[in-house]
Amino acid sequence: MFNLVLLEPRMPGNVGTIGRLAFAMDCTLHLIKPYGFGDITEKEVRRAGLDYWFELDVREYENIEEFWEKNPFSERHFFATTKTTQNYFDAKFNTGDYFYFGREDAGLPQEVLDKREESCITIPMTNDARSLNIANSVSIIAYEALRQNFKDFK
Repeated sequence: MFNLVLLEPRMPGNVGTIGRLAFAMDCTLHLIKPYGFGDITEKEVRRAGLDYWFELDVREYENIEEFWEKNPFSERHFFATTKTTQNYFDAKFNTGDYFYFGREDAGLPQEVLDKREESCITIPMTNDARSLNIANSVSIIAYEALRQNFKDFK
């Protein structure tokens, strides 16, 4: 359905939660190292992902260059960031799109965001919060993409 891309995730519980969401939505989960924890076999990842983890289409990459080598960059790659004014609900998503999310403590690096400014999307907030939890952010954007394409899955 869609591709969820986590660049250098720090917290295994978030990865497990996002993996569970990816399974529920039939998405591929792409994990780009280095992680802020040992590896994806840690019990915190499995606990949050429950028994779905072992049925999930999850792929690991040593770095962003390897990811782009295997998943060539295009206009169908979207970057979730607080550093843009383009709201996610104004973007038009298609089946197969890639949604990138950065480290919990830093977001996506500027050099990734600079790859295509038009692909940067944000989740608006009505106060001065710095950001949302990454698992919540992935859910919001992934389900908007599903809403826009739901007719293709009935």
